Formats: sequence, C-alpha cells, structure tokens
Amino acid sequence: MKYDIIVIGAGIVGLATALKILEQNPKLRIAILEKEASIAKHQTGNNSGVIHSGIYYKPNSLKAINCIKGYHQLIAFCDKNEISYDLCGKIIVATHASEIPALKTILERGMQNGLTGIQNLNATQMRDIEPHITGVAGLRVPQTGIVDYKKIAEKYAELAQNLGARIFFNQKLDKVVEKTDGLELITQDQTLETKMLINCAGLHCDRVAGLTTPKLNIRILPFRGEYYTLKPEKEYLVKNLIYPVPDANFPFLGVHFTRMIGGGVEAGPNAVLAYAREGYKKTDVNLKDLFETVTWSGFHVVAAKYWRTGLGEFYRSYSKAAFTKALQRLLPEITQNDLVVGGAGVRAQACDRSGGLLDDFSIVRTKNQVHVLNAPSPAATSSLSIGETIAEMALNG
Repeated sequence: MKYDIIVIGAGIVGLATALKILEQNPKLRIAILEKEASIAKHQTGNNSGVIHSGIYYKPNSLKAINCIKGYHQLIAFCDKNEISYDLCGKIIVATHASEIPALKTILERGMQNGLTGIQNLNATQMRDIEPHITGVAGLRVPQTGIVDYKKIAEKYAELAQNLGARIFFNQKLDKVVEKTDGLELITQDQTLETKMLINCAGLHCDRVAGLTTPKLNIRILPFRGEYYTLKPEKEYLVKNLIYPVPDANFPFLGVHFTRMIGGGVEAGPNAVLAYAREGYKKTDVNLKDLFETVTWSGFHVVAAKYWRTGLGEFYRSYSKAAFTKALQRLLPEITQNDLVVGGAGVRAQACDRSGGLLDDFSIVRTKNQVHVLNAPSPAATSSLSIGETIAEMALNG
C-alpha cells in the first residue's frame, strides 16, 4: 500500500497533523499507524482536560507561539463542532512571600504573550473568587478553561477520515527501510510505502526516530502523574482551577485543583518517575523501559540534580498524608478523608544526553521525515497549531 504521508500515532497531535495536511491538500493519500486498538489511549486520553492560556511559556518559544495560536483555533473548533468547554479561568497562588517575584515573572510572560485581563489579586480578592484557598498573592487568568480532549481527538479523527485519511489500528511500527523513492514501513503484519513519515508517537517518539537515527541525542523519560478526586460532598471547596506558583527549574506545574468538564474535581498530579513508559500504576514495570531510562547518561545528571525533588515526589506517591499536605498549602481545609484515588497519566519528557530536560516543543525535519520529539503540555491545547506547523514542514520543506 502506497501513501504520500504516513503519520505514526493517533494521539491528538498525530490526528491534528493528518487533518491539517488534508485541509491544505485533500488529494494526498494519508495513513495513520496506531499501535493501540483505538485513538487517544495515552497522553491525550489521560490528561486533566485543561485549556492552557499560554501564560507560563517563554515569549517566542514554540510553546508560547503554538499555545496562543492553538488556543484560539481550539476554541473556534469547539464552537464549530459543538464540543462543550468552559473558559472558567484559574488562579495561580503564591503561598509565601518568597514566591511573589516568580508570580510577577509569570504575569510579565503572560503580557508578553498577548494575554489580556490578567488580574493581580491580594489575599482577600483571591478568597472572593475561591473562598477556601490561602495565599499571600495571586493571579487570575481568565483565558484558562476545561474541555474533554478525547472528544476533540475523536472529532479530528472523524474529519480526517472524511477527507480520506485511513487509520490502521493495532499496527506497531517495527522497522523503517529507507529506499531511493521513499520509505518502507514494516509492522508485525503489513508493509506500507510512503514518501514521508511523520512521527507523533508520544511516549515512544524517540524509538520511532531511532529506527532511522540510531544515535539520537534525546530519550523519553516517563513521569507518572497521579491524581486524587474530591469526594462529591467536598467539591464545593473548589470553584474552578487553583494552581501553585511552579518551580521554574522543574518542567512540571505542581499539584493543583482542576474542575473537570464532565463533573468532579481532580487534585494533582505529582510527577514521579515511572518504571514503564505506559506505567499508569505503581506496580507497572517494563524492564526494557526501565533499563533504557537508568542507563541514559542524561538521566544520571537529572537524578543528581533533582534527587531531593524526586524523593519528595516518590514519597507523595506512596503517602496519602504527604500528598494531602502538599494540597493543604493551597486549600488548608482539605483532609485525607476528602480524597479518593483517581486516575493517572504518563508524561513523555524528553531528556538530552547532558541531562537537559527539554522545556520547549521539539520538532525536527530531515529529508523525508518529521519527528515530534518533545510535545508535553500544552500540546493538547496547541494541537491544531502544532499540526499546522508540521503540515508546513512536511509539505513545503
């Protein structure tokens, strides 16, 4: 079977990419290879459903550019396709005076990224919006919202298929053969030919890239984010979204509270190293995945630099009391009894050989391949813009 372009991965970025390519050129033959039996099984289907505003990201970075652009495209897409969302806003809370400078930096970045209407809040003003939180200062970001990204991914898939894309499920890519006139993609039970490969494989993107680039400079480190949910009778404690001031040196936002579009309130996530790339439970261990993580030179640097933070995350993973204590910094009334074990997701965090945790999106083009090597949050919010960026790279070089 011959195709013009084959996309690896039917997560939200892969589906958005296929859709954007076909919107630009409906005559192209496009296929999507997905190793699972359905779409959005991993990062897309296990995230917290937040529509990110773009306030955190370094101005002119790929994250900032694509998040802001993708945000507006996503809202328009939801309106057009009657997908429910709620731009409920969020509060970023400084719980100690030492966090106020970081809060000011976040405000400055938001303004540089074109956000309007951000409010500086004192303790009293914060409690007017979220009566149960505590803190010394805060920012209200009105653009932030909530949505169900799996529903969005399903609509992307439907529209892409309507334009002629084919999705092949249960097809793990095992081998790529480079030929003079293109590429041969081999799965466990079929061979497909394509002029171009686009790698949107998420948690396995480095392995897909490694099929043609053996000495790749990055490796995916899997970090599990675990959630609790608030008992229904305690959901009144959280009106919308409540976030802490994040650690600028660590690419995670810290445990927070998120009202969900389908009802309920999530508390979390933490960020604990997973023993498997698809390790959604503490007991999930994949020896190959774990070996690849612990033998990566960059991981040794990360472990040496962040071992205290890592131990804290690990402890919170196994101690409900410690997890609750972290949440109580924002919401003192919360107790262990208010929390029910929820779901978990695994974040694909790219790490280079020198121990750099990639903070920005990373999209690399070679002769006839495009590899998305780092697309964690806010990739879902940014998906249509990322898809457009990849389409441009694929179609125009």
